[in-house]
Amino acid sequence: MTRIPGTRFLHSPGPTHIPDEVLHAMHRQPMDHGDPRLDQVIAAIDEGVMRLLQTRDSDLFMFSSNGHGAWEATIENLVAPGQTVLIPGTGHFSESWAVQAEALGRRVIRTSFREGYPIDANDLEQALRADARREIVAVFAVHTDTASSATADLGALRAAIDAAGHPALFVVDVVASLAAAPFAMDAMGVNVAVGASQKGLMSPPGLGFIAVDRRAGKIPARNPALRYYWDWGRRKADLSYRKFCGTPPQNLLFGIEAALSLLFLEGIGAIIARHALLARAVHPAVECWSREGAVMFHCRVPAARSVSVTTIETRAGIDPEAIRTVARERFQVAIAGGVGPQTGRDGMERAIATLAEDQ
Repeated sequence: MTRIPGTRFLHSPGPTHIPDEVLHAMHRQPMDHGDPRLDQVIAAIDEGVMRLLQTRDSDLFMFSSNGHGAWEATIENLVAPGQTVLIPGTGHFSESWAVQAEALGRRVIRTSFREGYPIDANDLEQALRADARREIVAVFAVHTDTASSATADLGALRAAIDAAGHPALFVVDVVASLAAAPFAMDAMGVNVAVGASQKGLMSPPGLGFIAVDRRAGKIPARNPALRYYWDWGRRKADLSYRKFCGTPPQNLLFGIEAALSLLFLEGIGAIIARHALLARAVHPAVECWSREGAVMFHCRVPAARSVSVTTIETRAGIDPEAIRTVARERFQVAIAGGVGPQTGRDGMERAIATLAEDQ
């Protein structure tokens, strides 16, 4: 007889555990497109996400997609076919963004990447200084790479762009860091922020969003790239269904509205502090386990270790899938396997803090 498990605790980097309040909010019946209550929901989410990003002078665009869809929208609106972007190496997700840009006909310059280390701001500065003809139109940086669990120093990256005197836009992927690590779009000099619903926003996968400042917002009008669904210009409208280029994902929006309410009830500062506190508990535990040599941190730089996801390597001969299976089947705890280059290797990923453990 098959044993029926009880509650399985989801500790993956995404999707993450969804609070009951969010699940209950999603049980509501959808509305017709003309119902003013739908406009109120979308307006509340727009305001809430902008508040979370800490930006006042930006436009927010939302898509029925995951983070890869938001990446594509960013590429298609900001970069004309044949133009160049600089993507500093940080792991699987910076490389995935680079491959996607190349598949869409853009040229990509990568900085060197050392596995287990965060983005090197000096490499970024040198790459920009080498661009004497100013062909690089944007820097695409991943704040926290889920696969490597390394978090970039965005202040250092912004300073590198400024030190090089380069006009490239600063575009940051905050999918794995927003509502976990400190992020302030305007104060950090970020022109475009790219996020998604399934991590710090405590909501199901399915909504990608992009905040665009005034400078970046002028680019699509002169970008000849062919686009329709991803076009930011088509989504600037008072009618809610036009903001989504069709029917809005209403039940998902109901959940995200509830999630934002929970976040602001706790307070952004308190959320950031809670993540840091939990990371200060998890990281010493991994350090203790590592003394026996069976497991170790994948991110070699303590200061760069994420507060939202921790990637743990296992010694050769230890099957990480066996660990995951025991955790899932015996203890009802679901943790993620390696992603990208870490897949099939002696390594596993485990999410921590709000993105997984304490919701």
